[in-house]
Amino acid sequence: MLRNVAVIVSDGVAAFELGVLCEVFGTDRTDDGFPSYRFDVCSSDGKPVSTRSGFQISPAADLTPVETADLVAVPAHREGFLIPPDVLDVLRRADARGAYVMSVCSGSFVLGEAGLLDGRECTTHWRHVDQLQERFPKARVHCDSLYVQDGNLLTSAGTAAGIDAALHLVRQEHGSALATKLARRMVVPPHRDGGQRQYVEAPMPKTPEAPTLEPVLTWLMTHLDRSVTVDELATRAHMAPRTFARRFRAETGTTPHDWLTNQRVLLARRLLEDTDLGVEAIATRAGFGDTATMRHHFTRRVGATPQAYRTTFREREPAS
Repeated sequence: MLRNVAVIVSDGVAAFELGVLCEVFGTDRTDDGFPSYRFDVCSSDGKPVSTRSGFQISPAADLTPVETADLVAVPAHREGFLIPPDVLDVLRRADARGAYVMSVCSGSFVLGEAGLLDGRECTTHWRHVDQLQERFPKARVHCDSLYVQDGNLLTSAGTAAGIDAALHLVRQEHGSALATKLARRMVVPPHRDGGQRQYVEAPMPKTPEAPTLEPVLTWLMTHLDRSVTVDELATRAHMAPRTFARRFRAETGTTPHDWLTNQRVLLARRLLEDTDLGVEAIATRAGFGDTATMRHHFTRRVGATPQAYRTTFREREPAS
């Protein structure tokens, strides 16, 4: 049973990610029927630490409560901060005795430094997934998930995904009804569909460096609405179809169909965000031909349907 929660903070802690943990586990809602937790914010020596936002917080304890906590959580911290050795030691002991060990956003790097990611599934903010995998090659990093649980290890993607991970843990420990009730109280969805792929920045499509094929790719970028075949592209490149396909993979790293589909999805994302065009019109403009085809490819690559993506990311005029 989850009763004792300890959050470890050091200089450079991210205020929002710390706040997520405080909101879910550190706010007393027993009058409304929610469970009560002993909640401690801890630092290596029990002294105040500076946040990334320019103010200090004064933890109530040193690392002593971590030794008996059922959940030990590490929020995001400033990149490159020095992790005290005793923090790494206490995290290893918590993991060894089977306590939940949780990170929010880049807090996963602290767990990695403690050796807790080796051979285990995990995630972090989409901007840092490559760095996490490079730094901890034995970790099995998920680039798309909002959160990942591997036994007693729970890691979340960036910032607000910490809410998703925390609610998942509440759901697991106390049941869906209570987790849903808590989500309503916090005015957040009890569960978000899709992964963090839909939140990755989508730059406007551009022609890659492909010396031989650049004229063809440049033409394609301005004619994404047209239905084209490999034979047609090969003719435009003055090559045999098989030669063209080999050259395309050599210069772009993928097949003509995959490259073209990706560019069309990128264009569809921008049109969904920035225009009032209907989904059918966007499917035509982006070259998918019909909404069903666009929905299929869009959902596979973005992790959300076109309509759900627009609802989340559409830029609206500010209220006057």
